[in-house]
Amino acid sequence: MTTKLSSFCFLTHGLAGISCEREHGSSRRFFYLPSRRLVSSTSCKMRQQRGFDSSKRQEIKKGSPKPILSITSGLESNNDEESDPENGSADSVPSLKSEAEKDNSIQGTIDMNHADENLEKKDDIQTIEVTRRKNKPAKKKEENIDDGQSLNNITVPEVAKALSLNKIEGEQISDGQFGELMTMIRNAEENILRLDQARATALDDLNKILSEKEALQGEINILEMKLAETDDRIKTAAQEKVHVELLEEQLEKLRHEMISPPESDGYALALSKELETLKMENLSLRNDIEMLKSELDSVKNTGERVVVLEKECSGLETSVKDLESKLSASQEDVSKVSTLKTEFTDLWAKAENLQLLLDRATKQAEQAVIVLQQNQDLRNKVDKIEESLKEANVYKESSEKIQQYNELMQHKVTLLEERLEKSDAEIFSYVQLYQESIKEFQETLESLKEESKKKSRDEPVDDMPWDYWSRLLLTVDGWLLEKKIASNEADLLRDMVWKKDRRIHDTYLDVKDKNERDAISAFLKLVSSPTSSGLYVVHIAAEMAPVAKVGGLGDVVAGLGKALQRKGHLVEIILPKYDCMQYDRVRDLRALDTVVESYFDGKLYKNKIWIGTVEGLPVHFIEPQHPSKFFWRGQFYGEQDDFRRFSYFSRAALELLLQSGKKPDIIHCHDWQTAFVAPLYWDLYAPKGLDSARICFTCHNFEYQGTASASELGSCGLDVNQLNRPDRMQDHSSGDRVNPVKGAIIFSNIVTTVSPTYAQEVRTSEGGKGLHSTLNFHSKKFIGILNGIDTDSWNPATDPFLKAQFNAKDLQGKEENKNALRKQLGLSSAESRRPLVGCITRLVPQKGVHLIRHAIYRTLELGGQFVLLGSSPVPHIQREFEGIEQQFKSHDHVRLLLKYDEALSHTIYAASDLFIIPSIFEPCGLTQMIAMRYGSIPIARKTGGLNDSVFDIDDDTIPTQFQNGFTFQTADEQGFNYALERAFNHYKKDEEKWMRLVEKVMSIDFSWGSSATQYEELYTRSVSRARAVPNRT
Repeated sequence: MTTKLSSFCFLTHGLAGISCEREHGSSRRFFYLPSRRLVSSTSCKMRQQRGFDSSKRQEIKKGSPKPILSITSGLESNNDEESDPENGSADSVPSLKSEAEKDNSIQGTIDMNHADENLEKKDDIQTIEVTRRKNKPAKKKEENIDDGQSLNNITVPEVAKALSLNKIEGEQISDGQFGELMTMIRNAEENILRLDQARATALDDLNKILSEKEALQGEINILEMKLAETDDRIKTAAQEKVHVELLEEQLEKLRHEMISPPESDGYALALSKELETLKMENLSLRNDIEMLKSELDSVKNTGERVVVLEKECSGLETSVKDLESKLSASQEDVSKVSTLKTEFTDLWAKAENLQLLLDRATKQAEQAVIVLQQNQDLRNKVDKIEESLKEANVYKESSEKIQQYNELMQHKVTLLEERLEKSDAEIFSYVQLYQESIKEFQETLESLKEESKKKSRDEPVDDMPWDYWSRLLLTVDGWLLEKKIASNEADLLRDMVWKKDRRIHDTYLDVKDKNERDAISAFLKLVSSPTSSGLYVVHIAAEMAPVAKVGGLGDVVAGLGKALQRKGHLVEIILPKYDCMQYDRVRDLRALDTVVESYFDGKLYKNKIWIGTVEGLPVHFIEPQHPSKFFWRGQFYGEQDDFRRFSYFSRAALELLLQSGKKPDIIHCHDWQTAFVAPLYWDLYAPKGLDSARICFTCHNFEYQGTASASELGSCGLDVNQLNRPDRMQDHSSGDRVNPVKGAIIFSNIVTTVSPTYAQEVRTSEGGKGLHSTLNFHSKKFIGILNGIDTDSWNPATDPFLKAQFNAKDLQGKEENKNALRKQLGLSSAESRRPLVGCITRLVPQKGVHLIRHAIYRTLELGGQFVLLGSSPVPHIQREFEGIEQQFKSHDHVRLLLKYDEALSHTIYAASDLFIIPSIFEPCGLTQMIAMRYGSIPIARKTGGLNDSVFDIDDDTIPTQFQNGFTFQTADEQGFNYALERAFNHYKKDEEKWMRLVEKVMSIDFSWGSSATQYEELYTRSVSRARAVPNRT
């Protein structure tokens, strides 16, 4: 029995026991059982196939005094330790039928069974120890073993029959019968195992077939794609065939045309171009044929693969037949195997479908071979065409001779053009000589006129009656009695009257209809200007371009100083000696041996004086020897002690004038940094003897007034108690704060700002920033003069920073600078006529940063390019524009450069077509003037100096000769859009008209000449009054 059960043990893997209790004793057998999963599945199948269902099991229990345990019940009882009774019951295990209905579940079960089988082959065969009672004879045991051996061939139906007889007779099952039962169970298990093995093998083969099918389907799909490509190639070849036929026709035409000699050079050139075209098309056709050949080779390889697949398919068919035979053999034991036959029938149908697909692919391959043959014919035709082209090349050689003749003629034309250019140059030189001679003649004529006028002025006026001269004398005496002029000036005027001087006669006629104030000023010029070699003007300022420049103040100091110097006046500049100056722009810089001491904080501090020239102007640099190192901070402004720094400098500058013995006519101070000069001069230095000068104060921006605590004013020596009053320097915001700008307005003889419109704006409560009342009170000495620009530094005809210089008469250089800037910044140059919008500014709220930001995006929408140069001292504005810079870092049409670059600013002015100045308020503004100087049309808001220098070209109320830009009123996006869109329309609509506008704005005079003349008149008038009233303070 041990030997017989070894095969059963080979099928089972767990160790369990089946116990059978009997009347006179019990016996227990131990043997290996499969795992719970395998046992449950196997036992369930056995019950369903042999009739051991739950109902019959209950009947057996009822009919027998001692329950006879089936193999399933025994297994369940021994698995109680591992699982609950419900989990181990027969009803809970899925049947073979349900597994057959669900292929996925079947395959999973078979895979596990295979895993168990493989494990069995590796494990040693376990023996079964069967213990019996000691009182049972060994003979009985041997008989049971023999009986078990004789029952090896008993089938499961016989077991069912025996069990049913036991049920009827109610007899107990003996040990021999139990052995027979176990043998039958073993045979049933072996049959089931064979069936499972066959089924697993069939499923493996099925999976192989399915995988082969998928691979074959993939190959078929690839083949279909190849065939589709082949079809496309065939179509292309057919089109090429038609094209070749057309080429043959054209070749025949060429042959006929080549027979006759060429009639013109144009004919030869056309023939040459046609031959080149034929060559290119021939090469293209040859490439297509080579590609088609490679595709057909791949089709052949695919055909070979199809043959291999057919062989594999035949092998699969043989495997399927073998499987069918195996399944028919196992069908006697298990009825469910019939379902596998149905599955293999389906597989056979699929295999037939595959065969059909292979047949179709074979046909397509045959068609591809036919196409290859057609292509070979096409290749033969192409070879014939190449031979024809070789013949055409012979004709081409003859055309080359004609081409040489053309080159000879072209050379002659070039020589003629060179001669014409030389003649033009000679004519131009003659014209220049003629123009120079005319200019020389005009200068000679002007000099003769001046000499004639001078002689006429020197000659007395004898044709006027004495009443006229008497009236003139009485007028002069009246002014003297009223103390409107000085006695010495009255004496000079009387002398001119007695001499009947033509100058006083002409002046009287000029001012006869003017008011008395202007008449006195005109008469005083007669006695001051001719006898004076010029005014002595000293500028005390915190900036000067280009050595120390932050904003427009530096440009004004340098530009106005040079313009006054050209008019014959002596001009000097006094600046702090910053450590961050551009020292390379100062010529002959050296320190003087002398040291100037100045008062501050109750002590005297030494100041080292440096001198040098900046663009031809003499400049004094003051270097304080103060422990705070006021001007060694690495920046011009922005320090916590700026009030102390510049009040110190203002007193040191006046001390320099006093100790050096200078007697200037005008001391001109600028902005709040040197506004201290005015009260210091009248309160401290005029009593010391520095009393020759008149004080002129210019405020460039009333937004910045430099207010501070009143106690700090005493550091420079001013009397805080006397000056911290509402009618002096006390600020309107607080009684304990002082305002340097207010003090300068009150203590200066002349107060100016930088444009007429801004002078009107600051006299309002909104524009005056608290000083409107003071300005209105002193309105008689307050005037606005529009700034100019330094036309020497800003000159496109001589600018060294430009790629190409240009002027109003030759604008070619402007286009070259535009291309150079695009290349430098990485902008697109695809469209030369795409308008370039420029903006150079400090990014502060005053400049309209919200409109600048909007302009970037709106310019892109309108099809333009945008370049911004400038930075912001306001952190959140700087961060905002840094984000925009990153957004457009690699954009083709926008570039933001958040810095100041002098050389780059010149290039942007020269390259831009349009220039935006959308300021909320703008005292003067120089960028719009510089932009026009370089041919860039301004788009500006109508405020301050922008309103005095930019006039809309669409405004009919403005004379045409003054129209030079585009303006808008409201500081919002709608107003700005209106001006920007009009500018783009004008630019794109009429190029010729736009160029005329560019020429016009470049010809406008924005130099300091006219502005300097106005300052000269103010200086002269103020000095004349001071001399007329010596005691006036």
